[in-house]
Amino acid sequence: MSATITHYPPNPFQNVSEEQPIAVTPELRAAQRWNVVWVVPILALLIGGWMLYRNISSKGPEVRIRFETAEGIFAGTTELRCRSVSVGKVSRVELTEDLQSVLVYCTLDSAYGHLLRKGSRFWVVRPRVSAADISGLGTLITGVYIEMEPGTGPKGPTKWKGRETPPSTSRSVPGLRLTLLSDEAGSLTVGSPLYYRGLEVGRVESRKLDVDMRRVIYEVFISEKYRILVRKNTKFWNTSGIDISAGVDGFKIRTPSFQAMVSGGVSFAVQEGMEPGESVVDGTNFELHADMDDAVSSTFEPTMRILLLFDQSVRGLTKSAPVEYRGIEIGRVTNISFDYVTDRDNKKVPVLIEVDPSLLRAIGTVTTPEDDVLMLGNAVKNGLRATLKTGSLLTGALYVDFDYYPTENAAELSYKSDFPVVPTLSSGFAQLEVKIASILDKIDALPLGKTVTEITTTVTEARDAMNEIKKVAAAAKVTLEDDDFRKLPADLRRTLAELEKSLSSVGPDGNVQGDLLRTLDELRGAIRSIEAMSDTIKEKPNSLLFGKEDSGNPKPKAAGKR
Repeated sequence: MSATITHYPPNPFQNVSEEQPIAVTPELRAAQRWNVVWVVPILALLIGGWMLYRNISSKGPEVRIRFETAEGIFAGTTELRCRSVSVGKVSRVELTEDLQSVLVYCTLDSAYGHLLRKGSRFWVVRPRVSAADISGLGTLITGVYIEMEPGTGPKGPTKWKGRETPPSTSRSVPGLRLTLLSDEAGSLTVGSPLYYRGLEVGRVESRKLDVDMRRVIYEVFISEKYRILVRKNTKFWNTSGIDISAGVDGFKIRTPSFQAMVSGGVSFAVQEGMEPGESVVDGTNFELHADMDDAVSSTFEPTMRILLLFDQSVRGLTKSAPVEYRGIEIGRVTNISFDYVTDRDNKKVPVLIEVDPSLLRAIGTVTTPEDDVLMLGNAVKNGLRATLKTGSLLTGALYVDFDYYPTENAAELSYKSDFPVVPTLSSGFAQLEVKIASILDKIDALPLGKTVTEITTTVTEARDAMNEIKKVAAAAKVTLEDDDFRKLPADLRRTLAELEKSLSSVGPDGNVQGDLLRTLDELRGAIRSIEAMSDTIKEKPNSLLFGKEDSGNPKPKAAGKR
């Protein structure tokens, strides 16, 4: 209770000079406990607390992403998106201590905290233009943002390494993902297409260099509907650019599609005659071959190595040159080196080849290496020999040819440096060179100068004899015109007339002397031609095939003229 004091006004009829006390009576009332003034601060406090709670409860986990640069990324503005849906924002951006990269901190919304799983990927979406693709043009208006691709594993960490380039396809897109290994990168880039019989069925997702393996690793993606095309025995090869090669088969030119020439490309298929094999799963590794020929040759599985010793030049024979048996390719050349000959017999060039004897047997025949060696030994006894033959006159490439030569001397299969040695023969061109050289040696051995001198002496003596015969014929003519001679019997006169006729044919104007002179001139020309041919063949033996080179520029003949 509270006391209230009441004051009464003074009495006007009372003497003022007299002092009298004033009576005060307190008034007691109940105090007021609530004031409307407190409503506003209390309401503000409640709203602030609710907003603080909402702010704290709405924040999800904070992730740290490392990028090489923070170009276009701003704290509080740049969004973190998943499939173009905002799931958080960048809270701050910091430089690393070594100043080699930046750390971008992003706070996810509480409703999307479950997206952070092992295998998640982060990258910055910005305009990108490449030979294979154009992307991120929408960020020219909205600004760059960080894209997130959730992983499929358990809940992941909060520290991540961001990608500098976006993946070609999202992991949520069904398909087959493989790894290709190559010795060289070539012109393949991220986004390069994968072809199956000329139809695009996938793309290259990434390219990186493995420092430990010293090989280039490609991650590729193949659409789900085409994954059945990839089997265990599938071969992949590079189809980038224009492929020009020269070998035993002459010149080869392969031109892929225009897109493959610009951005590169990969083709794959199962080689003819091979079993496709089982289907493959994600992450399977395949070898990426340099070209189609390399992919085809990779299916060759040799089981025997043979050493050949050639006593002729092997110029034009290269590694991987084919080894054939009557036109059927059964192997290839592995190496050409004198290291396989311990005695250093440089008179013969060692050539190591590898063959697959199963190509000469019926399909399904099961044999052992000992059976193959026994078969090879019997073949050598029956005349099997190896020769070098020219595969292309344009390139001069050689290949090894096996065939039977029954007329050759019998031989046995020998060994050198633990390799079986098959006897060899000089090739047809080499034999032709030997024969030509033999002919030239015989021509050089001929006494051409002495022969020409003797022929000249003979011609001179023949001319002297003709002059004597001419004198005799003149004397005979005088005798015939004599009167005494006319008295001789008619038979004698006929005989003398025939003699005169015969003698006249060997005179200066006679046929015999003319034929003899022409024969002598032709013989001289033939001797000069033989000497010129001998010199030409010695200098350039290949002129037998390609003819003599003209000193000037040859002019092509018109069509139909020879």
